[in-house]
Amino acid sequence: MVWSGLAVAGMTFVHPGAIDTSASLDFVKTRIEAGDQPWTREFNKIRSASAATRGPGQLAHVADHHDADAARDDALAAYTQALLWSFTDDEIYARRSIAILNTWSNFQGFTLGTDQDKLHAGWIGAVFAPAAEIMRGYSEWTPAQITGLQAMFKRAFYPQLITASPWNGNVDLTQIDAMISIAVFNEDEALFKLALVRLESRNPAYFYLTSDGAEPAAIDGDGGNLQHFWFDPVDWVDGLTQETCRDNGHHSQYALGSALHVAEVAWNQGVDVYTPNQARYTAALELLASQFLAESFATCSVTTPATGRFNTWEVGYNHYHNRAGVDLPNTEKLIMQQIRIDSVPATWNLVYETLTHAGLPGKTLAE
Repeated sequence: MVWSGLAVAGMTFVHPGAIDTSASLDFVKTRIEAGDQPWTREFNKIRSASAATRGPGQLAHVADHHDADAARDDALAAYTQALLWSFTDDEIYARRSIAILNTWSNFQGFTLGTDQDKLHAGWIGAVFAPAAEIMRGYSEWTPAQITGLQAMFKRAFYPQLITASPWNGNVDLTQIDAMISIAVFNEDEALFKLALVRLESRNPAYFYLTSDGAEPAAIDGDGGNLQHFWFDPVDWVDGLTQETCRDNGHHSQYALGSALHVAEVAWNQGVDVYTPNQARYTAALELLASQFLAESFATCSVTTPATGRFNTWEVGYNHYHNRAGVDLPNTEKLIMQQIRIDSVPATWNLVYETLTHAGLPGKTLAE
């Protein structure tokens, strides 16, 4: 089903079906067992990381940035150990992952009091929900415990996610990333649809195509001054993002990675967001990759910093190159020469893409 802004009627959710599926996890497990790269290298890296042994924290609220960092580390540990259980069948990882998830069933909410709460909920929820999706397959995680985590998401995360932040677009896109994965775990069709509606609205207001016109789409929070909201680009080119001229590789990578995560989760649930956004997303991938490769940011009135390369690239590259057969030379070169070679670390909701999505076999939506 291609998403076109119409209702997705009568959904039956597939589990696991957030960013990972049974087929994708099995593929990676097979590659690790064969000692193939880059999967084995990435697997060994996460197996030796502190997240592989971290136990649950005791947070009742996220009240400041220190709390958010602790919550991030809990979410990453739950997801890391869920993956390790999937790849090794070692139940110690399963027990640790569900211990973290069960402790988080008592979480009450985000209380910083600004839209930073929305961003924190997006960052953290977008990792907790995929962990929970994988752990659905563990027989010792009881229905009551699963229901407890679902109730927590509704109580603590929904209030921060269902209203879009008017801040820069990376915040909204991160919120949407969390929304759609939580919707799958909670089997919440209304939340799933809302995530897609929000993405459809944000896409032309964040990822520019010259076919859009002289200026991109307006959106709440832009102040009625798109030139200023987009940080004064001097050249409106295909693939320019709303934050390219803010700091290029930092917020743009979070936003692009989040949008592609949403498309992948939708794909795993039988909804094609990728195709109607192919020109927009591939242009953004290629432009940003070319800027990193050349260390040139001529689209902007000032030289924006080329900050660290994040786990933004493999999900979109896998779909558009491996499934759809689109040539993405800049993205491919960046992945092969920098992302995989440098073994890019996890950061907030951009985690482990090389491990989980490098070289996944192409498949049609029906499969």
